[in-house]
Amino acid sequence: MGPPAVETIPSDHSAKPRGLVASVVSDAQRLVSLEIALAKQELRELATGNAIAAGLMGAGGLLLCLGLLVALPSLIVASVPWHWQAAAVWLAAYVVIGLVLIIVGKRRLQLRLPPRTIESLKENKEWALRRVRSNGK
Repeated sequence: MGPPAVETIPSDHSAKPRGLVASVVSDAQRLVSLEIALAKQELRELATGNAIAAGLMGAGGLLLCLGLLVALPSLIVASVPWHWQAAAVWLAAYVVIGLVLIIVGKRRLQLRLPPRTIESLKENKEWALRRVRSNGK
């Protein structure tokens, strides 16, 4: 095989800005693809956390429904002496556990934009503006 091809740079001054613009465009394309990858990863992390939070809230809602289902027999048992206390304890346990799960799930739920992606986009904007300004001089 022969020697590798060497790119020659034209000597006229109009080619230099074109090369710089091409370099900026190439860098910008790479940044965009990296930003997309970062956004995908952050959204995946947010989705996982939100799925857990939604599961906790769903479990809490289910327990609240079960608590209500215990309430009806509790009313029936209330007419029989000494049995209503046991039914009330079960009802209270379901309601308390359900409310705790809903509160924990609500606190874990995060509906926001991915912060690292937003910060990185701001930095890339600044970089691109500096690069364009320095190439224009």
